Amino acid sequence: MSILGIDYEKCINCGLCVRECPRRFHENKESDKIIYQDPSNSCILCGHCIAICPENAILYEKLGDYPYIFDGIEDISNYLSYEKIFNFLRANRSIRHYKNEKVPEVILRQVVRAMECAPTGANVRAEKITILSDPQKIKSLSNVVLEELLKNPATRSRWEESFEVRKRFYDNPIYFDAPHVIIIHSLGNTSIEHYNIGNIITYGRLAAQSLGLGTCYNGWTQMAFEKNPKLTKVAGVRGKSWGVITIGYPSVKYLRCPPRSFKKIKGLKS
Repeated sequence: MSILGIDYEKCINCGLCVRECPRRFHENKESDKIIYQDPSNSCILCGHCIAICPENAILYEKLGDYPYIFDGIEDISNYLSYEKIFNFLRANRSIRHYKNEKVPEVILRQVVRAMECAPTGANVRAEKITILSDPQKIKSLSNVVLEELLKNPATRSRWEESFEVRKRFYDNPIYFDAPHVIIIHSLGNTSIEHYNIGNIITYGRLAAQSLGLGTCYNGWTQMAFEKNPKLTKVAGVRGKSWGVITIGYPSVKYLRCPPRSFKKIKGLKS
């Protein structure tokens, strides 16, 4: 994966790439051309040079898909109103009741594609995505997660009663009988990796909502993995950082958004 340089048959010397990335693009006064140089191989492959070039003159290889464009991209603030965006975000719910219905693979791929577009710190993209759809495998993971949480006095005192209640309603209480479980995992174990996984999950949850699906961020699995990383073998994943969501068609409808507290804000007059 790399930026290769500039297609001079297309380049109009507008200088936008220089302003966007002055470390690697610069004007050569002798040739009157813009030159791309990265001798230290330090480019983080953010792709902003590709995004900003009006003539699509940046050469690259193996960055994934092709540049993406749609009507309205040049003035994205007018693409959707703040009110619609706010309402969509405000209406997002953690779904714990699912229909006994598999999600078609083509729709799951749409959710995953949105996850792949999530921003990551320093453009590090080391995360992998695993989707569990086999009921027995999900059940096995639920069992070991439940067992691990009940071993620890702190998590047992907090969740044991809740788990016993949920067992009356779910065959699979950890995952609410969801038809699919998505695990985002990475071999990295830094705070930035945890933030990256959080961003990926958020993109996936919002994309799922737009497709008529429901999701729930499953902190129980993450806690169990942190206490006993060997449990990841049951899920067939490797890593030192994880994020887990359930996903499926909701069997409930919410008629209003519950209250949310206001945060203390410094720096605004009112």
